[in-house]
Amino acid sequence: MINIQDLFGIAATRASKRVELVVQLERWEPRREYERLGLNDARYDILGIPLPLIRMPVAPGRNLAILVEIAARNQLLRSRGHHAARKLADRLEHQLQLAGVEQLDDAEIEDGFDPGKSSERPPSGALHRPDGFVWIREVASDSSTRRLGYFCVDNLPTTLIPTLADLVRREGISRVAIVVDIREKNFLADFHRTFRKLRSMKGLNPALIFLEATDKALVRRFSETRRPHPMAPDRSAAEGIRIERRRMNAIRGMADQIIDTSDLTVHQLRQAFAAFSGVSRDEKAKLAVNLVSFGYKHGLPMDADLVFDVRFLPNPHFVPRLRSKNGRDRAVIRFMEAHPVTGELLGRVSELLKF
Repeated sequence: MINIQDLFGIAATRASKRVELVVQLERWEPRREYERLGLNDARYDILGIPLPLIRMPVAPGRNLAILVEIAARNQLLRSRGHHAARKLADRLEHQLQLAGVEQLDDAEIEDGFDPGKSSERPPSGALHRPDGFVWIREVASDSSTRRLGYFCVDNLPTTLIPTLADLVRREGISRVAIVVDIREKNFLADFHRTFRKLRSMKGLNPALIFLEATDKALVRRFSETRRPHPMAPDRSAAEGIRIERRRMNAIRGMADQIIDTSDLTVHQLRQAFAAFSGVSRDEKAKLAVNLVSFGYKHGLPMDADLVFDVRFLPNPHFVPRLRSKNGRDRAVIRFMEAHPVTGELLGRVSELLKF
């Protein structure tokens, strides 16, 4: 027992103090899953009054005073309307919404494909309809097929698919990929009838591709996006996945190809789509090279992938008649080509790019 007043004086004691936060310290358990972002607002009751609660796992050697001080300062910011975790979640939500209408970069997508499950290929004019599980289907399949030259439509109502098929047939669009999932209200009720209608339309040879993944992979993806499963918005993602898998089982049995996306990358997904649809190597996207000349005193170009220091080459700037010209002028080109080192440099860079 210690007496605070005796140790630190009367100024260190108070008759009353407002309690605004409870910090509960716990021993860190490596195998336990912890809520790290701070989106879940836990409460702790003191005499019937709910107070904000933070459960903080700690290990020996941690500076508890600093950790508690940071928690208190963050709670003070929250009380004033500055919620860092919610701002981050809102930004991620906004980017995911944009992903539904914009083409994502490869680095933003993690999905895949098992190319060994089917050898059948529809003709190049076929109407393709990728289908499968949750959001990974919308983003990865849409982006991968678009880069193979497909006209892509995401989350189209099922009853409008034949209308789109008729439209693209009249417009002469040779490759179409339609991405639909269980979130569409009448998807389960209308799909069988809609797909039969597609198969009966002249000039079309639709293929149904069903994307799926293991429960573990899907739970991880939902955890990363912090979105509830559409089939279980108020329950766990695992329960929603079980419900969806059961309801989608009949459609899965209709698929021309089933793709397990659990551990594969977007590059493998694109390769498999290309093999399935019969896209030749010549039709695939080619390497685009932009050659930019710059001065080091102005800094490196922001979008440069490869930078070559060519200051060892003869500099036309020091030739009075060439000083006012640039690299596009024929006189400057002839001056550079007259030196063997220029041809050697171009040859080596070309070989590197081809490699």
